[in-house]
Amino acid sequence: MTDLPLHNRLALVTGASRGIGAATAEALAREGAHVILTARTAGGLEEVEERIFAAGGSATIAPLDIAESGGVAKLAAAIGGRWPALDILVLNAATLGTLTPVPSIDPKELANLLTLNISAQQALIAAFDPMLRQSDRARLVMLTSSVAARPRAYWGGYAATKAALETLVLTYADEMAGISTLRAAIVDPGATATRMRARAFPGEDAATLKTPEVVGDAITAMLVADFENGYRMRVD
Repeated sequence: MTDLPLHNRLALVTGASRGIGAATAEALAREGAHVILTARTAGGLEEVEERIFAAGGSATIAPLDIAESGGVAKLAAAIGGRWPALDILVLNAATLGTLTPVPSIDPKELANLLTLNISAQQALIAAFDPMLRQSDRARLVMLTSSVAARPRAYWGGYAATKAALETLVLTYADEMAGISTLRAAIVDPGATATRMRARAFPGEDAATLKTPEVVGDAITAMLVADFENGYRMRVD
């Protein structure tokens, strides 16, 4: 419907096959955006796409491991060949790694954390920067964690990558201020019933946590209402 607030807006959501990524994609589609869904799991993406279609929205799936060399550039080329601008980029995909004392962090696992949680995110920003600059209302949303600002024992590897990515995103937003329409927001979803949360807290009752849909709706409401550059939001 043309009266929806995000009508004619193009959004890209990473990690969109389940959890917060899927919920955010579905919420954006309900508000009129055409959503490009990317994640490693094609089956999960297809299920999200079907739900979006059933609700009257529109979406395109792009199965991809963003940590693979050259994959992000190919995705950007494909999207850029079809659409002139990208209006919303949601950096949701991340990996937790093993919760362990800092001296015990496995170097190979740390390298994997750095690749997906930082290097791949920078690659996404770099690859889609030209399309974001073409938007008359470009918005970048990064999903973070409370441990990025408040270190917690055994969370060192994951926390360090989230803290680094926050700095990277806010630096990019500051660089774009005054020369583009881009604004960035950092969103801490808080305790949410996701697969990553279940890995981190295996004995926790998921029924006591908010659902990913609560977070997806909050992110979408923030995007519709708009925000100042560098805005931070925690979903409680």
